[in-house]
Amino acid sequence: MRNPRFPSIAPIVAALMLFSSIGAFAQSAEEIVKSSRDRIQADSVSTRSRMVIIAKDGSSSERLIDQYSAKIDGVNKTVVIFQKPASVANTRFLTVESAGKAEDRWIFLPSLGKVRRISSGEGSASFMGTDLSYDDVSSANRAASADSHRILREEKLDGKDCWVVESKPKTQEYQYSKILSWVEKSTRIAFRIELYDRKGELAKILDILDVQDRQGRFTPLATRMSTVKAKTSTTIYVEIIKYDDPIPAGVFTTKFLETGRP
Repeated sequence: MRNPRFPSIAPIVAALMLFSSIGAFAQSAEEIVKSSRDRIQADSVSTRSRMVIIAKDGSSSERLIDQYSAKIDGVNKTVVIFQKPASVANTRFLTVESAGKAEDRWIFLPSLGKVRRISSGEGSASFMGTDLSYDDVSSANRAASADSHRILREEKLDGKDCWVVESKPKTQEYQYSKILSWVEKSTRIAFRIELYDRKGELAKILDILDVQDRQGRFTPLATRMSTVKAKTSTTIYVEIIKYDDPIPAGVFTTKFLETGRP
């Protein structure tokens, strides 16, 4: 059986895609969200992506990353490896889904020479100087049941017929108070996602810039996360993506984080 919940880092943040069909208002909002996260089916996903980070002063920097995701013994696991530049090379990050609680997350920083566990309280912290937080990186595996959902309205976004769906977390642990998603009906893709902080203020905006067919799946290949107040952004360009390639189980361990070897 194929596992559906493995977007790459670019689709990391594209993992909030929602299901569309005629008569969707007859469904519960939670069913729509759950169906959205099952949209892309694959046993595994391997990607290489280029991240372009734009600072407030307009200057830019880049990161080259590899990501591997798979479901092993019923558990979703993801590893992110920084390849370039030299200042972040060999930094490795692991997430392991945990049923009914926050994901387990670890990071290996070459400068420290050891693996460090990321606590749930660090979810809102920047992921390696990008506009993504640790919670954003882990959002691909966030269960639909963790939030309350409702369809607010229908409207067009850049000429696309969309539903606007509101999602609110059921607990106070998550960094966002609500998420609004603009979902194109014909493709099931959320082309825009607004993320609101705990004060209810707009914190970030996610835009899907490019979607193409890859191995029979509509795949976001360019995704931009913008931080509203800071006026910064991180755009992720997926340069290589492979679905269903075997990935050794040893890649998804803290030993691999430390050694770089499965």
